[in-house]
Amino acid sequence: MLRKTQILTAIFSAIVAMGAAQAQIVDTPASHAVIMDHETGTILFSKDGQEPMIPASMTKMMTAFLVFELIERGEISLTDKFTVSEDAWRRGGFPSGTSTMGLAPGDTPTVEELLHGVIIMSGNDACIVLAQGISGSEEAFARRMTSLAHELGMSSANFKNTTGLEAVGHVISAEDLAKMAKLTIDKYPQYYDWYDMPSYTWREYTQANRNPLLSIEGTDGLKTGHLEVSGYGLTASAVRDGVRRTIVINGLESMAARAQEGERMMRMAFQSYDLKVITPESVELPEVKVWLGQQQTVPVSLASKVTIAGHKAALEKAKSEIVLDQALQAPIKAGDTVGKLVVTVEGQAPTEAPIVAEATVKKLGFFGRAVEGLSQMIGGNNG
Repeated sequence: MLRKTQILTAIFSAIVAMGAAQAQIVDTPASHAVIMDHETGTILFSKDGQEPMIPASMTKMMTAFLVFELIERGEISLTDKFTVSEDAWRRGGFPSGTSTMGLAPGDTPTVEELLHGVIIMSGNDACIVLAQGISGSEEAFARRMTSLAHELGMSSANFKNTTGLEAVGHVISAEDLAKMAKLTIDKYPQYYDWYDMPSYTWREYTQANRNPLLSIEGTDGLKTGHLEVSGYGLTASAVRDGVRRTIVINGLESMAARAQEGERMMRMAFQSYDLKVITPESVELPEVKVWLGQQQTVPVSLASKVTIAGHKAALEKAKSEIVLDQALQAPIKAGDTVGKLVVTVEGQAPTEAPIVAEATVKKLGFFGRAVEGLSQMIGGNNG
């Protein structure tokens, strides 16, 4: 059994939420929920955030992102035109009874117009037309969406269509939706502005943006979603005092509940959660015992900076400990990893940060080791 050395410290510290099933300081009626700090990508709050869920129309964030990528690569342009098929009209237009851009068979909207239909109007017809125009079929385009999502680190994603309409196995986690929002904002700010548009009109048909938080301070995107099987969901992002936070919620029982909980979660994102960075220079760790060394202890420090995040109330009660994988035994070189700092905050999974020796400790000679062994024997007998 490996020996552990545990030393409580007075370090102000916290952990990055890892989505583990732990008691939270706060809760939400949403079945899945995430709060993310945008700059660092740190998850501040997570309720089943890593569990794959049905995203409904929040899927369209990935549909649009893939189109942005293809424009960037030069495979298509904003001015390209695609013809609306009867299939796209029947499955995504007015006959479908679902969210629509109002396209008709034979229409030839541009890619830019279709993207507005996807982002602002949540048009299922616009999604299908883009997919068929680019990949030949919606299924092929959805496979490409999944492949790109995995390339970008969103391993939970499995897209069966471009619309988010119910399909067996069509899932993505709330944390990965938050990552998608961050990627969209960071990589394509020129297109992200479209998520903030209050409405869009295709010919005589106008559809208002359904994001209920656009009237709330600093909110500038992103996407709602709803299916009977998944409930009401929302991915939203806002900037206040130069800080951007993103929330994802899903599984609410009504549009009103989504709006109310979205506003509450966004308020908490800025008022109740904090994020700091602890550097090796900013914290002093206690020295660690060394066996059979010319010095009995060695000074240690963090190997690199640690991102600190959590609920402000929990941060005040945060605890940390130094844990060694085994009893430290000389020789030790300066810079060697000798253990880890384990930080615990209520409601979050523990995080670990490697610690390194700050000095070299040489091994005792034969006589010194003999004396040390004798001392251990005497000490053991006294016990």
